[in-house]
Amino acid sequence: MPATGKSSTSEAMGERILVVEDEATIAEAVSYALRESGYDVDAVANGRAALEAARAERYDLMILDLMLPIVSGLDVCRELRAESDLPIVMLTARDAESDRVLGLDLGADDYVTKPFSVAELVSRVRALLRRRELNRARGLVRRVGALDLDVGRYTASLAGKPLQLTRREFRLLALLASEPGRVFTREELLQEVWSDARSGDRRAIDVHVSNLRRKLEEDPRHPRRLQTVRGAGYRLVAG
Repeated sequence: MPATGKSSTSEAMGERILVVEDEATIAEAVSYALRESGYDVDAVANGRAALEAARAERYDLMILDLMLPIVSGLDVCRELRAESDLPIVMLTARDAESDRVLGLDLGADDYVTKPFSVAELVSRVRALLRRRELNRARGLVRRVGALDLDVGRYTASLAGKPLQLTRREFRLLALLASEPGRVFTREELLQEVWSDARSGDRRAIDVHVSNLRRKLEEDPRHPRRLQTVRGAGYRLVAG
């Protein structure tokens, strides 16, 4: 079983975090900081143990190192995202941009590069959990023409037919649907959907928009719903 540390604050908060990190000094530092911030923390040191723990227990968030023994962090992310909407914050090496992009595409919610500030990581965790709770509390159903999105349940449909969206595609579409007709810049989309507007990731917005158009538009080459505003960004309209 994972080693657990608890405090009276964490019990009151009731939010549980699974730290998956094979470097003991990093795992201990992160776990300590999270416990001091009031979270209930378990820690495991390999990908197989991470999958077993995530399937056996209820967690509110996972901090996942990508370079893990037995089962890689990318494989852990891929398997969990196919069966769960558990928020995932990846830990990556500073020079592993391709892994970061792949991890985000697989459904991770945010990433922090090593070496990192533990205080920054805790802040990212807090922001991600707060955003998730706000979405749940709102229980929002957003409608734009024939498009319906249930923000609380992460489901979407077009003209009554369910849409198969990745987690990140859904978050991007939900943001655009929050203010139909408004032009969102790439920086705004990155800040909201990825939590950190890094210029190196701007092209990822274009890729996700292209994927969404294949699912939303009758003719993706001439989109009516998800429109590009040249030099400004994107907007969602009824179509």
